[in-house]
Amino acid sequence: MDDLHGAYLKYNEFSKNNNFSFHERFIFPYICGTYFGYRKVDVLRVVAIAKSISPKPRYLDVGCGYGDFLEKVREFIPEAIGIEKDVGIFYEFNMAKPDYIHIKDVSLDLNEKYDVIFVGWMDPGVDFRKAVAGCTDCIITNFDAGGQCGINGGCEYEEFGFRRIAWWRTPSWIDVNYQIMNKYYTKMSDETKRGLFKLRSAHTMWYVYAKENLSSIVNNALKLWIKKESEHSSDDQKYDFEVILDECGFHYNEELVTLTHANKALWKVFFE
Repeated sequence: MDDLHGAYLKYNEFSKNNNFSFHERFIFPYICGTYFGYRKVDVLRVVAIAKSISPKPRYLDVGCGYGDFLEKVREFIPEAIGIEKDVGIFYEFNMAKPDYIHIKDVSLDLNEKYDVIFVGWMDPGVDFRKAVAGCTDCIITNFDAGGQCGINGGCEYEEFGFRRIAWWRTPSWIDVNYQIMNKYYTKMSDETKRGLFKLRSAHTMWYVYAKENLSSIVNNALKLWIKKESEHSSDDQKYDFEVILDECGFHYNEELVTLTHANKALWKVFFE
């Protein structure tokens, strides 16, 4: 708790002296953002998948924190709920806990079935995939390819009878944080800044999994949504904080030369 309290004090100090909008989301993600970078298109993709399974889907966000991403999903799925293990984040950060966020250790047992379970975070050394896999036929997960799951594995669901339907890539909060710090808070020459800008990368991977009974439904729904997404201006589907992603060089469909994977475009969906 001391670490949380210390972070909150630093956040308050930063907020008082900072003149830039939305920077705190990528500097203090545990307090006012998420560990994964996302746009409104990510939310709409998740919602499209959920509603292809049921018009009123039972949606659960596991490890939802204080509910930043969940809150966006609830604009389209009002009954969506979340589970968070650490109640201390609400006390330490002086936040009221919403009724739709339940304090529970997911690794013990979920006890209920859900149409879709979203997994946006697992603590290092924790593996609750079995509990999640037993309570749904569709899982959407993301993880930092440079972190726990990317290095050691343990975020995939094939071993539990799921098939990966599709995936896409977005920046993590750290990827954005590096660019913010270099551009606004670190004294260096313009030449050095340009050099560091070219080295930017994106480490958050989004995987869509489904059991065989839902594979074609989820696959078709996502393909249909992506077609609609491409027909509309991305400016019509943006949150205000997305301007920071653009400023830091993480545009929708932007290709990053540092990525070793053949598919380098951010937010571009690739089907299996």
